[in-house]
Amino acid sequence: MRILIANDDGIDSPGIAALAEMARDFGEVTVVAPKTQCSGMSQHVTVFGSLELQERKDFPIEGVRAYALSGTPADCVKAALGYVCGERPDIVFTGINEGYNIGRDILYSGTVGAATEAMSQGIRAAAFSAETLRDLRAARAFIPGIIEHMLETEIKPYELWNINIPALSPEEIKGIDHDCRPSAKPFYKTRLLPSETEDADVRTLKLEYIRCDEPEPGSDIDVILKGRIAAGRIVNGVMRAALGG
Repeated sequence: MRILIANDDGIDSPGIAALAEMARDFGEVTVVAPKTQCSGMSQHVTVFGSLELQERKDFPIEGVRAYALSGTPADCVKAALGYVCGERPDIVFTGINEGYNIGRDILYSGTVGAATEAMSQGIRAAAFSAETLRDLRAARAFIPGIIEHMLETEIKPYELWNINIPALSPEEIKGIDHDCRPSAKPFYKTRLLPSETEDADVRTLKLEYIRCDEPEPGSDIDVILKGRIAAGRIVNGVMRAALGG
């Protein structure tokens, strides 16, 4: 199996190294990731100018070809499919992202955006996220089984998997929910707080984040707050309409 991996935290993130190491057990792995941090990019692509691609021979996982691209997460998938990969990958994994991609926050995620780019080109895709990358024991314990389940499951051309793992030890994880739906609420509600400045025409707006504590029952946020892994599917409405689904 040919596996492509991208992310939005950048080529040097411990999350992408961990995902590449786990994916290596399922086939031949190629990594194309942003040169720098690109969170919140959604499916943004570079329209003007050029992109710089550099092979990273110092990538920490043996047997994995890795490249850094001076572009966005979606750019990485486009560059991999159009230039780097000699043969079309069978599946695309993105992540492991630092921080959840659940609820309305999915719309902004570069990790999900890269997976969406793969899906839009007819390739099965899955986005992986964890509350923190400081402790990846739960990710290492559960992701291989999730990948096995995913490979055995039929998925429609306009769907992609979105997996989120709580910051708990493997023993504390209470299970996996494969059927949860994205919440309509953001997990982190953003509040902008203006600061007092001498120039009334220019204000510095401080960002404050408030976690959702009342999610819809059965939603991905509800699953995460109950100590379970949220491994649901996202339906892309544009792709579904284009394919007549």
